[in-house]
Amino acid sequence: MKKKKLILFVGIVLCAFGLTGSLNRAHAQVAGIKTNLLYDATATVNLGVEVGLASKLSLDISGNLNLWTWKNNMKWKHWMVQPELRLWTCQRFAGHFFGVHALAGQFNVGNIPIPKDFRFLGVHFGALADTRYEGWGFGAGLAYGYALPIGKHWNLEAEIGIGALYGIANSFDCDVCNRPLAQNVRKFTPMLTKAAINIVYLF
Repeated sequence: MKKKKLILFVGIVLCAFGLTGSLNRAHAQVAGIKTNLLYDATATVNLGVEVGLASKLSLDISGNLNLWTWKNNMKWKHWMVQPELRLWTCQRFAGHFFGVHALAGQFNVGNIPIPKDFRFLGVHFGALADTRYEGWGFGAGLAYGYALPIGKHWNLEAEIGIGALYGIANSFDCDVCNRPLAQNVRKFTPMLTKAAINIVYLF
């Protein structure tokens, strides 16, 4: 009787998360390709690939590229590569997962019209309003996410991660954009290291 009640309880939980019809489907998938809608919204070209390593383990690798200069010399130029090892709580490619990731890239950002006193997680993003930063960085973080199957081969995936970034940058006066303010500034910064709403195609 207790065993039957446990099976019933598990079935209810799976139904609540929409997984009853997706576990076998997810387990059969071996890889996926994805795009992050948040990066798409900032005109950042991005692509992710995820490969199943075991029934509850997968490796995700994503890359981003932004080469554009906008009106008033606004820049959000960067490239970044971010590998992540994921542990799924039930089956890979469905439901909850935890990840550990690294990241590395280069950046050239500045003249972004945001309030000069804006700060988030201790980072003074408001400085980007009148200063341009050019350099490179690398870091690592931990993440949590959830993958919701929305079709036979499609997932909608959300993920958030926090960690730290070590960067080396030069800063420039944005009114001139060639006049150095500081050179080779090195900084270790706790920050949001991942934010994603992915559309995933599995095969």
